[in-house]
Amino acid sequence: MISRWFLVFFLCVLGPLFLWVLTSAAMSRDCSTLEEKPIKVEAWMSKQYEKSLQQIRKEFSAMGDTLVTLWVYSAKNPSKIVAIGSCVPAYIGRHILRKAMEYSGGVNSLVNQGFISSNWIGVGTSLFAESSFRKITQDQLSMLMDTSLDTQRFQSIYQQLTVQQKKVKAFGLMLKNPKLLEKP
Repeated sequence: MISRWFLVFFLCVLGPLFLWVLTSAAMSRDCSTLEEKPIKVEAWMSKQYEKSLQQIRKEFSAMGDTLVTLWVYSAKNPSKIVAIGSCVPAYIGRHILRKAMEYSGGVNSLVNQGFISSNWIGVGTSLFAESSFRKITQDQLSMLMDTSLDTQRFQSIYQQLTVQQKKVKAFGLMLKNPKLLEKP
């Protein structure tokens, strides 16, 4: 009984506060230097890579200025969803996307930056509701992988690809997106 009340309290009172703090930090344009705040990379890997995690961690962190954590995904394959924060430099973002394609079987969705920390990357993540991310095509992924993009242009394309839909399918209807982030 107590745990149920705690859950209700958290969801009703602390949940919106937590989301507000998270989204306001994620939408901030004030990026620290990578020496001050390195990029946190969290990746969920297929069980087939369990014995190679140490070597894969080195591959993920090859660009430097990253803190990499890898988990073994309990099902056969992790999702093909990637989240890239607004302060992630283009060269690190592209490197992690390449690694996601290699170890996660591809990338088919990107998470809106309003739901994540500005210095965070998630690979193979299933932490987000479907209305928080957008599916992308191979051509759109290729646009992000263009090595001529500087960080500002890379981030601009990422943000364009992850604009949330105002209406989503639910219960056979088109309803307002419950996860829609409104800019202040």
